[in-house]
Amino acid sequence: MIRFVLAVALATVSGMCLADEQYSARYSACMDNSGGVTVEMMNCIGAETQVQDSELNLAYKQLGAQLTSARKKQLVTAQRLWVQYREANCRFYADPDGGTAAGVASNDCFLSETARRAAELKTLGSGP
Repeated sequence: MIRFVLAVALATVSGMCLADEQYSARYSACMDNSGGVTVEMMNCIGAETQVQDSELNLAYKQLGAQLTSARKKQLVTAQRLWVQYREANCRFYADPDGGTAAGVASNDCFLSETARRAAELKTLGSGP
């Protein structure tokens, strides 16, 4: 159990570091105002996940528009596999014995993975 708590703390700190670079200012303010209350934190994470998902979809569409048909098929395959990975990996964080911290860690995983993928696709779309 101690290892799990440490893993959750590390995941949250990792997410916070990413937040400074990629998350909206509204998310930072929301988390600051959450007072560490689980439901408030989950609401903040959920709202920011929607923002990052929109960023991801836009980056995906913009990148896809730049690719040949063959490369676009590769992108579709890669994206589908990435979604499967994110779902499986982030659901694993939701340890049924981990209490509310596990739920926060799972949702934070979805947020951070979505933001990372959006940034990755933006970088690929910006070209050399």
